[in-house]
Amino acid sequence: MSAAANANLFSRLFDNLADKDKLAIETSDGTRISYADLIAHAGRMANFIVSRGVKTGDRVAAQTEKSVEALVLYLATVRAGAVYLPLNSAYTLNELDYFIGDAEPSLIVCDPSKADGIAELAKKVGAKVETLDADGKGSLADGAAKESAEFVTIPRENDDLAAILYTSGTTGRSKGAMLTHDNLMSNSLSLVEYWRFTKDDVLIHALPIYHTHGLFVASNVTLLSRASMIFLPKLDPEQIIKLFPRATVLMGVPTFYTRLLQSPNLTKESTSHMRLFISGSAPLLAETHREWSARTGHAVLERYGMTETNMNTSNPYDGERVPGAVGFPLPGVSVRVTDPDSGTEIARDTIGMIEVKGPNVFKGYWRMPEKTAAEFRKDGFFITGDLGKIDPRGYVHIIGRGKDLVISGGFNVYPKEVENEIDAMPGVVESAVIGVPHADFGEGVTAVVVGDKKSSLDEAAVLKALDGRLAKFKMPKRVIFVDDLPRNTMGKVQKNVLRETYKNIYSS
Repeated sequence: MSAAANANLFSRLFDNLADKDKLAIETSDGTRISYADLIAHAGRMANFIVSRGVKTGDRVAAQTEKSVEALVLYLATVRAGAVYLPLNSAYTLNELDYFIGDAEPSLIVCDPSKADGIAELAKKVGAKVETLDADGKGSLADGAAKESAEFVTIPRENDDLAAILYTSGTTGRSKGAMLTHDNLMSNSLSLVEYWRFTKDDVLIHALPIYHTHGLFVASNVTLLSRASMIFLPKLDPEQIIKLFPRATVLMGVPTFYTRLLQSPNLTKESTSHMRLFISGSAPLLAETHREWSARTGHAVLERYGMTETNMNTSNPYDGERVPGAVGFPLPGVSVRVTDPDSGTEIARDTIGMIEVKGPNVFKGYWRMPEKTAAEFRKDGFFITGDLGKIDPRGYVHIIGRGKDLVISGGFNVYPKEVENEIDAMPGVVESAVIGVPHADFGEGVTAVVVGDKKSSLDEAAVLKALDGRLAKFKMPKRVIFVDDLPRNTMGKVQKNVLRETYKNIYSS
């Protein structure tokens, strides 16, 4: 295979680099890393992991805090022809035991504080262990520093694996989504064009890098377009606002935008240098969208993706960014809505199962051929598990996960429909609607509400406000007020936790 034909993601990101001195990454402490520096770091790291026994096709698991070195480990793993396996830094040893046993990595990189516990798990699969802390220091960095920066990128085919990402696993055990070099590259090429990224862009990167959003969307799109990123360890609203005059793009989850809106320093003036605000990983409330536009003059661009597919749809760069919608299918991606039982495509504006097809869609679930077969239609469409609709103008709307559908008295209740009514009430911050076992109805529609601290809103007031706005079968049987909704690290509301918490509310 010639160098030009190498489908390795690393080659496709870096081989045709014209300006090697261009800034790639700036850290919060002011360290500046050029594209040439980044390539050299990845060469040293690739040489080191190969010296530790990592071969083409091997898995390299990483449970590390965010650092430039952690990002370099991803690039080096791909460059060495191995398969990158990022693991949420919040996972316990008990949870890691499953992931490590399932993926059987040959190398595990972890925080030094967890090395002893992980060493025990590594023994079971014959893996080696290296360390890397939040400051990018540890045995991995020490070992790489002694290696040569020269490394011949391992040839890979389009369909070869580049990464395995485990799904969050709200039901059953987590599944490893197998992503190929072409899955990642095709999606990055689409997004660079769709979101108009150029070498002049500066991204504020405050997302974690163990997830599709921060690792593939933010990092790959920035590097492919020869832009720069300001690499922050985590969300810090005031720090981000101070960086706006030097940046052009922010990618965030809805929590970013709700937290930034709490700052009096968020104004049209403070955001005047910014080109684009992108939100994903969880639904952005339409109210947040409207409030952001009113405060800043910018319409947040919401998009829709998932671990198995990278990005599927996006609101337009030019044209209306509709609050509550996730836009149009990206170039090369097909989206349809089907009847969940029969798989038959259904009419516009009708709620059904979202299915997608395109070069972005994953190869299947790691070592789960039956599960993979069950999730794909015969014509190649992937069944996402998300309920939604396509409106008459072609905008895709996500209504919720299929498993979150409430069936009460034999009627289907889509939580989003009830949530939208509750969220629109004065004094409501947000809500989550779930189905809870109910002797008479099978499932009782139950609303869990976060109220404004200054509001005197109560259960009776919510039910009164909903009366006449919703069909009787959609009306909540109970409205429970809480201080906060449980969320995972990407900001998604954990309805499975709520269902477990309130499972006995109608039997007590």
